[in-house]
Amino acid sequence: MLTRIDHIGIACTDLDATVEFYRATYGFEVFHTEVNEEQGVREAMLKINGTSDGGASYLQLLQPLRDDSPVGKWLAKNGEGVHHIAFGTADVDGDAEAIRDKGVRVLYDAPRTGSMGSRITFLHPKDCHGVLTELVTSAPRPAEEH
Repeated sequence: MLTRIDHIGIACTDLDATVEFYRATYGFEVFHTEVNEEQGVREAMLKINGTSDGGASYLQLLQPLRDDSPVGKWLAKNGEGVHHIAFGTADVDGDAEAIRDKGVRVLYDAPRTGSMGSRITFLHPKDCHGVLTELVTSAPRPAEEH
């Protein structure tokens, strides 16, 4: 069962400048940064709020490490902007299977490791009205992180 909007992924060409925009304009601070070699991105998670299920809502800013990464290819085609929406779930495996059973293409056979040790999978945008959709089961994490 999907419980919340976990994050909205935003593709950018300059992570540091984009972080500064969100900090200066909205007051959002970086909660977590990492490089995900498998996904080919350098990212910053900006925490928006906590939720009743112990998760949180974030903006995920994504700068590609390589032009041939999924985000790099997407940026080349579309330019900067909203890349995907991610829904939180306690059971990414079960929810992905239930959604697959409804005829929606799930892009990974098994969930992969995402930001902050989460487990993730994606749904095909052509089956989701043009929106790349991610399902996320958050890893247990400390109250504050940077």
